[in-house]
Order: sequence, then structure tokens, then C-alpha cells
Amino acid sequence: MSADFISETEKQMKRSGQKNMLRTVNVKEVTAAIKEMCIEANHFLSDDMAARMKKAVDEEESPLGKQILTQLQENLQIAGDDMIPICQDTGMAVVFIKVGQEVHFEGGSLTDAINQGVHDGYVDGFLRKSVVKDPIFRENTKDNTPAIIHYEIVEGDRVDITLAPKGFGSENMSRVFMLKPADGIEGVKNAILTAVRDAGPNACPPMVVGVGIGGTFEKCAIMAKHALTRNLNEHSEIPYVADLEEEMLKRINGLGIGPGGLGGTVTALSVNVETYPTHIAGLPVAINICCHVNRHAHRVL
Repeated sequence: MSADFISETEKQMKRSGQKNMLRTVNVKEVTAAIKEMCIEANHFLSDDMAARMKKAVDEEESPLGKQILTQLQENLQIAGDDMIPICQDTGMAVVFIKVGQEVHFEGGSLTDAINQGVHDGYVDGFLRKSVVKDPIFRENTKDNTPAIIHYEIVEGDRVDITLAPKGFGSENMSRVFMLKPADGIEGVKNAILTAVRDAGPNACPPMVVGVGIGGTFEKCAIMAKHALTRNLNEHSEIPYVADLEEEMLKRINGLGIGPGGLGGTVTALSVNVETYPTHIAGLPVAINICCHVNRHAHRVL
């Protein structure tokens, strides 16, 4: 019945002179882009991250903290010049892909194409393979697949891809708090500070803190992850959220954890917050922490 309906629709379009407005994208283009991004993100920080790291050297008040930040700058330079990964943990590939509803993919499965790109990037790019087939039996997949893929259908005829290799030193320090509505904004602030304080040196500071507020258990976690990919020069467009980001950055840097966890005034480079409507009975909050190697690359096809 569905096929008959489509066929009849096509006949009507032909009779009326309408053209098929779908834009065709071969999945091989996606594979190639993913491969490039895997290699790029593991060797070069985005411009906003690189600039914020340089600024941190000037802002740090502790001599030891300043020394650590200077060494991290040298590491970034060597990584780019010699094409050596910024960090030995080349992460698990997290992909946020926005697909325009006027796009038609050809040439195979989109999910398979993304995973092929991760395979090619990590194998051909000589990046460490860190993914295991099963969380209990833990046999390495030997190509860093599968990726974690978050799809979103949007208007238009473009394919917007963000790839973020996520290391697990900082990932393991992330938290979800299912707060009560009565906990309010102060409960949110306490949750963020608790997560960062508990993470301490284990998250390889200076860190970027992604926060998701609202939605459901899984929605707030995805928002927190996505928040890490936001340009550090941008704040939320929601006034109270932008104020929260600024306040929490100051309070986190006041904890004294510092670069490498050895004390100092620069514990975090940014706090990025995303929000979403939620249920009357809940206030979910997720804190996804990323180390100073907050890697991500972006392409639009």
C-alpha cells in the first residue's frame, strides 16, 4: 500500500510538472568526512579551544599551574607539527549528525558509512583503538568502532556532522543527578560543583564542563555531551542560563584544583549549559566533563 501510494504521488508530480526536490548524497562522502574528522580532531584542537588554552597561561596565578599549562602548550605544538595524537587516549568516537529532511542517501547504510569512516580514520591514522565489543568480556574491536551516533532530523537539504572523540579519564568522572523540582537552581549549582569537586585531578584539568538540565534521564546526558562541542566564545541565549555558566565557571575556578590537579586558579576553561523542557515531577541534571583535550571537528555536506 505504501509503495502504491508513493508511486501514485510520483505520477501526480510528473503530471503537474513538479520536480523531486530531494538532494542526493552518497554515503561515501560521509565516510570520507568522518575519516578526516577523526584524524583532525585527534591532532589539532579547535580554534576556540586553542585560544582559551593560551589565555589560561596568562590567567593562572600559581607558578606550578602556569608551568603545567605551558607544557600543555608545547604538547599541542608537537602534536600538530609531528602529527602525533594530542593525547594517548584517542577516545571513543561520538557523532552528532543533523540530517536535512530533504536529503536522500544512496550507496548503502548511513550508520555503516559512519562506522566505516571511524574505522578508516583510526586505522589509517594510526590512532589507538580503545573500543571493546562487550562491556564485560572486553575484546577489542581493533578499529575503534562502533561509534556513538546521535541523529537529528532537521529542515533543509544539508548534512551537518560534528565528531567528538571522547577520552574516558574525564568521561568516568561524569554524573547524572535526578533532582527534585524543589531543589531548584541552587540544587543544580550544587550538583555541578559536586561533580567537579569529586572529579578533582582525575579529569585532567583544566576541564570543560558540559551541563544538561531538563528532559529525561537520557536527554540531559546527551545535552551535557553536546554542550561540550559548543564554541567556547559563545554563551547560552537564555539570560539565566548564561548567568549560570559565568557563575559556575568562577566558582569552579575558586575550588583550587588547578591545572593537572596540582593547585591553581584555572580548573575549568568553560561551563556550557543546555536546557530542555521536563516533567512536573523532575529536575534531571547531567554533568559531562572533558579534559583540556576537548576535541571535536565539524563538517557540512
